[in-house]
Amino acid sequence: MSNEEARSAGDLRNTGLSLRHDRTWDYELDRIVDEVERKDAEKVGLQFPEGLKRRGPAVADDLRARLDDTRIMLSGQPCYGACDLDTYLMRRTDVFVHFGHSPMKESDSIIYVPLFSNVDVEPIMQEARDELHDGDVGLVTTAQHMNQFEEMRTWLEERGYTVHTRRGDDRLTNEGQVLGCNYASADIDADQVLYVGGGKFHPLGLAMEHPEKNVVIADPVNNAVSIADAEQFLKERYASVHKAMDAEQWGVIFCTKIGQGRFDQAEEIVENNDNAYLITMDEVTPDRLMNFDMDAFVNTGCPRITTDDGPQFHKPMLTPGEYEIAVGNKPLEDLSFDTFHGTW
Repeated sequence: MSNEEARSAGDLRNTGLSLRHDRTWDYELDRIVDEVERKDAEKVGLQFPEGLKRRGPAVADDLRARLDDTRIMLSGQPCYGACDLDTYLMRRTDVFVHFGHSPMKESDSIIYVPLFSNVDVEPIMQEARDELHDGDVGLVTTAQHMNQFEEMRTWLEERGYTVHTRRGDDRLTNEGQVLGCNYASADIDADQVLYVGGGKFHPLGLAMEHPEKNVVIADPVNNAVSIADAEQFLKERYASVHKAMDAEQWGVIFCTKIGQGRFDQAEEIVENNDNAYLITMDEVTPDRLMNFDMDAFVNTGCPRITTDDGPQFHKPMLTPGEYEIAVGNKPLEDLSFDTFHGTW
């Protein structure tokens, strides 16, 4: 399958578009330096998400130039969210800085630098009006655009919309914020939602979590407006469930990352299925599961492991809810997006 074919088929590994705007991030070096000096820190750990790891050495150089006799260490562990902290490095540094995400849980030992975007959102919001009807509208965005959230709200209200927003739950830092695993902030009294942000995974999950709502995607980075259509994605999940219905041996994956563990859920599945085996691991990848002779897997860790990488696994990879359907405990009509609530 070509990349273009994969995109049209709803393969979430290929939903990113090439950037059309340059972005300048504020790494908040002054705040980091102040904290290092306040703690008289000797060792500082820096953790970047995957797309920004290449910026790590330059940020380390900038800090070295301002801090004498301070060792700067870079995390090489995969990082896909505030739930994905390098706890090994964190325990071995005096100051630990996590870039690219807002706090999932406040901690005196972690500095969160969300890296707000400098892209102007007004032009793409103006374009998105063609897909919105008058009246009530929900407004959600990601951590990178939270610095402009009040401006977005005001902009919509000045054009006659009644804007509905809320803070979802403890996993979300800000009002109106959504994560790739949590869309509780869209649980508002409006039949349309404007999502301002990059990528298609967040709004696709939002559309599945709230199928009664029309989700309009306004992507200010790629300068694109679209409607979230979860139909093709649902078809792929239905297909995975069907493939797993004949499975006899199940591998039940418990992810040991600090913010991704649902041990009670994993344990319950194993306790109720004599042919289910609990497998613990930090990074869940297709290669790591190749040596397990299972008919299917159920992932209790990050939902995006199942949905983003699902086609790459050699056997069906299901969410906990999909597992219940595959073993006959729930009807196929109950298929829904797997969401994550609570912190650690």
